[in-house]
Amino acid sequence: MYFKGQNFLVAGISGSGRSAARFLLARGAKVFVYDDFINADVRSSIDELVALGAKEVTAAEYEECVEKCDVLVLSPGIPIDNPLPVAFRRAGKLITGEEELACHYLRATSVAVTGTNGKTTTVSMLAQMLSDCGVRAFPCGNFGEPTLDLVDKCSYDDFAVMEISSFQLETLFSLRPHVAVVTNITEDHLNRHYNMENYVYLKSKLVRGLRESEYAVLNYDDERVRGFSSLTRAKVVYFSARRQVEGAYVQDGCVYFMGQRLFACSDMAIGGGHNVYNALACAAVGGILGLDGEVVARSLCAFKGVRHRIEVVGEIDGVTYIDDSKATNVDAALKAVQSMSSSTVILLGGKDKGYDFKRLFEGLNESSVVHAVLYGEARYKLLDAAIQSGFSSFSLCERFDDAVKLARSSARSGQCVLLSPACSSFDEFSGYEQRGERFIELVGSFENVV
Repeated sequence: MYFKGQNFLVAGISGSGRSAARFLLARGAKVFVYDDFINADVRSSIDELVALGAKEVTAAEYEECVEKCDVLVLSPGIPIDNPLPVAFRRAGKLITGEEELACHYLRATSVAVTGTNGKTTTVSMLAQMLSDCGVRAFPCGNFGEPTLDLVDKCSYDDFAVMEISSFQLETLFSLRPHVAVVTNITEDHLNRHYNMENYVYLKSKLVRGLRESEYAVLNYDDERVRGFSSLTRAKVVYFSARRQVEGAYVQDGCVYFMGQRLFACSDMAIGGGHNVYNALACAAVGGILGLDGEVVARSLCAFKGVRHRIEVVGEIDGVTYIDDSKATNVDAALKAVQSMSSSTVILLGGKDKGYDFKRLFEGLNESSVVHAVLYGEARYKLLDAAIQSGFSSFSLCERFDDAVKLARSSARSGQCVLLSPACSSFDEFSGYEQRGERFIELVGSFENVV
C-alpha cells in the first residue's frame, strides 16, 4: 500500500496500536487515532502520537472517519464485530491489524506460536534457545515487542519469535512463518468468539496458509491440534509426551527428537507436565532449524520460566505465595493446581470469559486445594459452579485486594496461596501483568505487618 496517499484510522491505542500509528506516521501516512477507553497510559500515548502528527478522533467524530479513511488498523482488544469495523466492512474498506501490517515488511525469519495455553512460555523458551545457539531472536506479537517495532531492527539473519492470539488472528491473513507451533486448544474467549467452532477455526488459520517449504509443529496428544495436519500443505512435525512420533517425544522420562536423546525431563529447572510439552515443542523447532542438540538441551533445561506463571513471590509466616495471574482460563488454572504439592488456598475470579466453571471445581475436588476465595465480576458464577460441584470450602468478596487479604487469613503455615484466577483481569486491571504485580505488591506489604 502507498502510505503517503491514504488515510488510516488506528483504533485502540494500546501497545500494538501505538506501534502501528508510529510506523505509519514515519512513512508519511495521514493517521487518525481513536480509543474509547482513555486511561493515563492511553492519554500519554495519544498525546505522543499527536505530537508526531496524528489527529485524535473523539467518540463523537469517529463515524466520520468511516468515509474519510481508507484503512482501519484495529487493535486486538477490539472485536471484529464491534460497530466500528462493521461500518468499515459495510463501506468496503480494508480492515487490518498491527501484526498483519508487520507481515508485509518484516525481514526476520518468523517462528509463530499459537494455542490456548503455553504460548508465552514456549515463545520465551524459543527465544532463549535461539539466543543460546548464537542467533539473534526477538519475542514479539502478543508477548514481547509489537512486531512492527522489529521491521527496522531486524535483518534476514534474525528470528522473530511471535506469540499469536486468537484476537490477532481475526485480522491476520498474510503471516506465513517458517515454523508454526500450535500448543493445545481448550475452551477460551467464548464471550468473544461465541463458540468453539469459531475459536478453533481462528487458531487453525496459522497453519492453513503455510506452504510446502514450511513446517507445522503440532501437539499430537491434542486431538483438535492433531487434526490441523489435514488443513496445511506444510511439513508436519509432531510432539508428544505419550508416544513416539515423527518429531519430539518423551521416552523413559527423557526428551528425544527423531531418535536423538536430548535430556531427561527431571533435568528441567521448571517442573510440571505442561512445561514438558512446552519444551517438546521447542525441541521440535530446534531440530527443524538444525540447531546443535547439546546446546538446545542445555538451554531448555536451564530455562527458569516467565513472569506471572506459577511464580513463587514470597513466603510469610510459613505460607508460600504463588503468582499465576497468567492463568486466565480453566485449563491453565487446573494445570497450576496440579503442580501444587502442598495444601493450597486458591484465588479465583475476575472477568468471565464465557466458561462453564463446573469442570474447574470438579478438578479442585480432586486436588490439594483446601479453600477457594471467589472474587470479582465472575464471583457469583463461580459460586454457583462450586455449589453444583459439591465444593464447599469457599469465601466470597468483590474486590481483588480484599480477596488477597482474605486468602492470607485463610491460609495456615505450610500451605500455599495460589493466584490462578481462571478469568481475565479486565474487571479491575489493564491485563494479567498488572494483576500479578498488584498481587506481588500486596504480598510484600504483609511482611511489614506485625
